[in-house]
Amino acid sequence: MSTASSIGSAYLAAEDLEQPLLEELTRAGVTVSAWHGRLALSPDPPYASVWALDIWTAPREHAITSLKAAANLLRAQQRNWSAYAVQQHRRMALIEGHLPPVRARLLRFPEPAPTSHLGAWTLLDRDRLLASPTKSSPLILGECRFEEDHIGPPSRAYLKLWEALTRLGEYPGPDDVCLDLGASPGGWTWVLASLGASVRAVDKAPLDFRVAAMPGVTQVLESAFALLPEPVDWLVCDVIAYPARLLSLMERWITAKTARHIICTVKFQGETDHVSADGFAALPHGRLTHLFHNKHELTFVWTRDRDMA
Repeated sequence: MSTASSIGSAYLAAEDLEQPLLEELTRAGVTVSAWHGRLALSPDPPYASVWALDIWTAPREHAITSLKAAANLLRAQQRNWSAYAVQQHRRMALIEGHLPPVRARLLRFPEPAPTSHLGAWTLLDRDRLLASPTKSSPLILGECRFEEDHIGPPSRAYLKLWEALTRLGEYPGPDDVCLDLGASPGGWTWVLASLGASVRAVDKAPLDFRVAAMPGVTQVLESAFALLPEPVDWLVCDVIAYPARLLSLMERWITAKTARHIICTVKFQGETDHVSADGFAALPHGRLTHLFHNKHELTFVWTRDRDMA
């Protein structure tokens, strides 16, 4: 690993997605002086990256003389720390043994996400510790993990909606009307119907028969782009489409003000379309982020008359 002489912020990329993060930071004028595994180290102040799973907002380097000294240094700052191990795994495990235990627990949807304060640390080499007492995510490594359902949903896409709703802290309920664009085979429709909401599932392809048979589900076999905005409580969209076209679709719905909440996956084919991503990020009352369960894609969350920044 090459090292950085001064570290003002650090950005944890998702697996195999270091390049979109680097491109985003470079476009924003943020210097990446070194990589420590998936952790991009920068001498610059923290930047609100959408591609980072976690942002270390106050990292400081420390020379350590012993494992106990490293643990004491961390404990002197605060109680709860999460470790990101790239190398020196044995030494990091021994340091962790001197710290109060912090364990990643699988969430049982729809329980709330943790909110406890959490710092992050790593060993840059044998005797150099990087510690940030503050970071952007209350989750260990920014990873939102669930007790998965291997029986009900027809695909693993349901995990993205579980995570988006958990991070938002709001959920559709029995009185809500939902519209699921690009619904087939039905993972997101399954989530909404399981919460008791009424769902119109729109796609040219049919739903999985088990999802189509769920109470409150109505299947509409047509294109998501052919629909005019209509009053709904939740508009969710996992359509496979070019980001620019999807941005136009979301702008149409937001302008119409007919939806209370919008959750939309922005999928990238080939190179990352950062211009369209910037367009999503600029939409009022919205937030763009990379979820733990996203692949080469981002998730846009919007709530009418509420600032999501």
